[in-house]
Amino acid sequence: MQKKPSYPLAIIEALFVNIIWASSFIFVKLLLKDLGPLTIGGLRYFIGFLVLLPFMLRRGKLPHALPRRMWLRLLLIGVSAYTIGNGAMFWSLKYLPATTVSFMMSIITLLVLFGSILWLKEIPTWLQTVGILVTLGGTALFFSIGLKPGEPLGMAILSLGLVSFTLFGVLGREAARGQKVDTLSLTAIPLAFGGGLLLVVALPLEGLPQASPATWGLVLWLAAVNTALVHPVQPRPASADRLRDERDAQPLAHLDGANSLVSAG
Repeated sequence: MQKKPSYPLAIIEALFVNIIWASSFIFVKLLLKDLGPLTIGGLRYFIGFLVLLPFMLRRGKLPHALPRRMWLRLLLIGVSAYTIGNGAMFWSLKYLPATTVSFMMSIITLLVLFGSILWLKEIPTWLQTVGILVTLGGTALFFSIGLKPGEPLGMAILSLGLVSFTLFGVLGREAARGQKVDTLSLTAIPLAFGGGLLLVVALPLEGLPQASPATWGLVLWLAAVNTALVHPVQPRPASADRLRDERDAQPLAHLDGANSLVSAG
């Protein structure tokens, strides 16, 4: 049986993931000057899958024997997280500052809380509840200054992504907790489904991507570092178990907002 990492190690892993992911908002905002939002998402996640594919082949992790129900679950995870969730988030960055999008992601905390209670029967502790309320209070304070013209459309687009991210959080947590599929497959296969479908949608809407070498280098960085490197840490079953439930990691996710605010400044 795989030895479970300590609780502090699981927290450190979640912190590491969120620090890396925080830069994604800034990088995507830069890429929007040369590429469409759906194209950026499709390239990032499908190339991320291609980066992970050799490791799956080397370790013999191709999931030939997965039941049809698990394939459907992985498809839903990919579509909810990457095709719809990140596709909507990248699209909203055309209308919203990176910091605003990052702070809006805090609403996922509340949505995942309700989803986990309803579907996973995971009840938060009082300390978790206090932490969630504190982070949501900070987000409310950030948005108390109001929205600029044009930003409500971006908020509406992002709201669709938030609902989809919530489904991903619950489905991913359930799959990781059940340990019915290895971590590498749980990471790579949804990337292939979600990124591939996003590219299929992006090509007729945004055309073939044409960009400078610097832009392509940033796309590859997002795919290799911000996706292929950190995504296998996020759903790792042992870490998920040590974090007890999805909500332990959610307050850490608000560091994205703080890091993006620093980067934007």
